[in-house]
Amino acid sequence: MLQQVNGHNPGSDGQAREYLREDLQEFLGGEVLLYKLDDLTRVNPVTLETVLRCLQARYMADTFYTNAGCTLVALNPFKPVPQLYSPELMREYHAAPQPQKLKPHVFTVGEQTYRNVKSLIEPVNQSIVVSGESGAGKTWTSRCLMKFYAVVAASPASWESHKIAERIEQRILNSNPVMEAFGNACTLRNNNSSRFGKFIQLQLNRAQQMTGAAVQTYLLEKTRVACQASSERNFHIFYQICKGASEDERLQWHLPEGAAFSWLPNPERSLEEDCFEVTREAMLHLGIDTPTQNNIFKVLAGLLYLGNIQFAASEDEAQPCQPMDDAKYSVRTAASLLGLPEDMLLEMVQIRTIRAGRQQQVFRKPCARAECDTRRDCLAKLIYARLFDWLVSVINSSICADTDSWTTFIGLLDVYGFESFPDNSLEQLCINYANEKLQQHFVAHYLRAQQEEYAVEGLEWSFINYQDNQPCLDLIEGSPISICSLINEECRLNRPSSAAQLQTRIETALAGSPCLGHNKLSREPSFIVVHYAGPVRYHTAGLVEKNKDPIPPELTRLLQQSQDPLLMGLFPTNPKEKTQEEPPGQSRAPVLTVVSKFKASLEQLLQVLHSTTPHYIRCIKPNSQGQAQTFLQEEVLSQLEACGLVETIHISAAGFPIRVSHQNFVERYKLLRRLHPRTSSGPDSPYPAKGLPEWCPHSEEATLEPLIQDILHTLPVLTQAAAITGDSAEAMPAPMHCGRTKVFMTDSMLELLECGRARVLEQCARCIQGGWRRHRHREQERQRRAVMLIQAAIRSWLTRKHIQRLHAAATVIKRAWQKWRIRMACLAAKELDGVEEKHFSQVPCSLSTSPLQTRLLEAIIRLWPLGLVLANTAMGVGSFQRKLVVWACLQLPRGSPSSYTVQTAQDQAGVTSIRALPQGSIKFHCRKSPLRYADICPEPSPYSITGFNQILLERHRLIHVTSSAFTGLG
Repeated sequence: MLQQVNGHNPGSDGQAREYLREDLQEFLGGEVLLYKLDDLTRVNPVTLETVLRCLQARYMADTFYTNAGCTLVALNPFKPVPQLYSPELMREYHAAPQPQKLKPHVFTVGEQTYRNVKSLIEPVNQSIVVSGESGAGKTWTSRCLMKFYAVVAASPASWESHKIAERIEQRILNSNPVMEAFGNACTLRNNNSSRFGKFIQLQLNRAQQMTGAAVQTYLLEKTRVACQASSERNFHIFYQICKGASEDERLQWHLPEGAAFSWLPNPERSLEEDCFEVTREAMLHLGIDTPTQNNIFKVLAGLLYLGNIQFAASEDEAQPCQPMDDAKYSVRTAASLLGLPEDMLLEMVQIRTIRAGRQQQVFRKPCARAECDTRRDCLAKLIYARLFDWLVSVINSSICADTDSWTTFIGLLDVYGFESFPDNSLEQLCINYANEKLQQHFVAHYLRAQQEEYAVEGLEWSFINYQDNQPCLDLIEGSPISICSLINEECRLNRPSSAAQLQTRIETALAGSPCLGHNKLSREPSFIVVHYAGPVRYHTAGLVEKNKDPIPPELTRLLQQSQDPLLMGLFPTNPKEKTQEEPPGQSRAPVLTVVSKFKASLEQLLQVLHSTTPHYIRCIKPNSQGQAQTFLQEEVLSQLEACGLVETIHISAAGFPIRVSHQNFVERYKLLRRLHPRTSSGPDSPYPAKGLPEWCPHSEEATLEPLIQDILHTLPVLTQAAAITGDSAEAMPAPMHCGRTKVFMTDSMLELLECGRARVLEQCARCIQGGWRRHRHREQERQRRAVMLIQAAIRSWLTRKHIQRLHAAATVIKRAWQKWRIRMACLAAKELDGVEEKHFSQVPCSLSTSPLQTRLLEAIIRLWPLGLVLANTAMGVGSFQRKLVVWACLQLPRGSPSSYTVQTAQDQAGVTSIRALPQGSIKFHCRKSPLRYADICPEPSPYSITGFNQILLERHRLIHVTSSAFTGLG
């Protein structure tokens, strides 16, 4: 398998070397295109030289991130590159459908972990292990990842939720400046070196929104408070308060300009991390108010003055050592800043209290000068360690969410890098031990576990050799005898520790370990451990004392009597709490050493990492001087060898990084069977189920086997579809193997399957959309017809009701009119009958009458139809309009009576009307009535007068009526 990856055929060793040399010359001949290789698995052949040249070409082209299979290689640029970490670029990687197709970046790893949280592949929780040497850029990488998650994991719907999420993200980001100010320092290799390890747990809810975070720290290098190596500095916070304090704060904290402190070396160096205002503002956002901040900085100033206390050797051993003359001011100032009595502070440092005997008798013994310095340093380390732990608890209480509010998490592990200094002690041993454990986790999880899993699953695989650091771990932590066990045993022995004796015990008991070296030329007692990153020489002097980390009980009782509010909270006077410094007399338990506590916390961390899906970022330091555009091949080569990057590339190129169980594979990709009809597996299939067992121990596996085969038969269809779309990379057949319990595939095959699944889902979505649109159209048409039917029925009902009301009204009017007409007809008939029966005895009058008679005849004729006119006028007509109608019908003269004449129709033949002739033109407007019987004339009665306002009389009757009327008047 390795030979296939390297691109040459098996043969003799000479031919293999010759082929390899030709491949190297061919590959390195195209060095101009080396910077375009985003993934080192595409390098062929994979050797240290080709990988080194590729990284160098990319680094000189300002391309600092490169994929190496499952690992991201990050080169420290040693210069600000703001456009590489802008929020716009974060959103671009977050919104990309396939971020792996973009350029390699730390945001790619962040987005992959964020999307894996939402996937169905177990385990859901993710972790990112950022490793590398000190100064390689681990802290900056962790900071960029936290900013990325703060940007992409905040998309609440409501404004109130947005404000809450924004406040949480701001607190999480503000925890970085505080932790770096109190836990980072300038070392020989790095200006911002983390002197503690931290595991940040970013907590997400079901909607993948960040709800909080939790910080867990490991092994703070508290000895740096009182002891700094040459050309190194103390923690950043001490320099910040000395350089950034105002005049009033300087007076309050007793920090005048130009003050010299023995625990503050190299104060003239100005670093970017010496920004006091940023730290204060971050603490304010975390809930630490200004009075509490001033109290913290006052205690730190007291520690600086505590370091200036120097003692003079006492000539009499029975007398305590006295402070030097120039140190008395420091004693007074330190006691004032720490809230302690001056005499008691000096006494506790000078005199040691011993309890002996069954009655626990107390003896007071003056300390020598060296012991006084040790007790002074122990007091400072105790205060600073408690203060650091208190800050971590405050940060967690500010940013940690309730257990019920989050379901998954993404862990960021940022630990100190591998260290090797001229003088290495217990701190460097623990730091390098932690790096060995992380390297072993990577080897066990990726290099060894993957290859063993291939063999168990029945895949054809040739094992690739890799550097395993298990022998080194056995030397440090093995059982029953190891370096840690021997150091702990020396701590339990009730005897003074000897550096030479400890060296002899280690070399004798562990002589058979291949990772233990010897340096016979060294004058100081020491031993050499061959780590995965290189050999390191550790001095045994002071190793046992540092491992004991003794805290005299009288120092703890002294701090419990402090009047400072902060120290009173850090050292409560609770009699129920029994510290390990003063156990009961006969039931004394073994004291936990520094190595034991660090080993226990490291094992707990590894358990968390094993329960998550790990992702690896390897930070590489191009040079040890911290210069930009400087790539030292020797230094980079040693780092590549140490982290086993070449072996990682080999396994990534030849292996299968994607492993999915049969159940999850079928559940996710069973939709692909829609692309191809189900057929049985045969030898002609380009993707046979290699390694598929003929027997299945469970019925579930027997059920899944044909489903997996059906899915595999759809791969040619997917490949052809990828070729049609023009993606040549996806069109190439990608290897895929089906093991006994899992399906193994490469990233390209996973991408091909995901594209096919997305295509099927798109087709299903279109089918669902078409069916829904058709159903909605039918429903709308049915509703439209129903609405039209309802509207027609309502209109018909309303029209019918309206016509019924009109018909009822017309019936009432018709009946009233008929009654009136009959009444008028009866009256008219009665009067006419009376006129005809009356006998005129007088001689008929002449046709010429007087004016009085003419007016009377006119009135009789006009007043006769007045009732008909008034009865047929419009209902509701007012009195004024009614009078106008009467006036128009009567046509009474408006002038003198002589001006009105009556025109008769004596000369006319036939029948005439008693109604006066109309004046002017008359127009008839005909409109069809909505009434049902409005246009039907009633049957004419022989005894009634038909017509409207027309009483037709015969001509001779009119003459007789007028003659009779005049006769009666005469």
